[in-house]
Amino acid sequence: MRDRSAWLRPGLLALVAVSVLGTGLELAAERHWQAWNQLPPWGALVLLTAGLVIAALSDSRRAVAVVRTLSVIALAVGALGVYFHVAANYDTGFLDQRYAATWERLPQPTRWWYAVSETVGPAPPFASGALVQTAVVLLLATLLRRPGRGD
Repeated sequence: MRDRSAWLRPGLLALVAVSVLGTGLELAAERHWQAWNQLPPWGALVLLTAGLVIAALSDSRRAVAVVRTLSVIALAVGALGVYFHVAANYDTGFLDQRYAATWERLPQPTRWWYAVSETVGPAPPFASGALVQTAVVLLLATLLRRPGRGD
């Protein structure tokens, strides 16, 4: 019986491919290109796609270093996106008709939770989180070697 761990690397790379495609479709559906600050996630998807192709073709030390670098940059873009989305939701919380009269009196943790959970504001933090997750999965794939590699 073939070692089951041999399927882990290709499985992680397939998950990266599906995640990149799904995130790209979501960004396109949201028309996430109408302002300059909506373009970084597209760049992160390009970096993740390049990293995916490199990781699929080679797991040499140099290729792994490049893939890890691309992944870390994409991860940073995603993390900043989460932050900016949460901050935008927080900053518009007082405009929500349910909380307009009470926003300033709500405890800080409650206000931040409402911003994170998109109870207030229009920006979806978990969409940016998909970039973070995809970058982490690609990083994990670099920890695994192809079967049969001697070095």
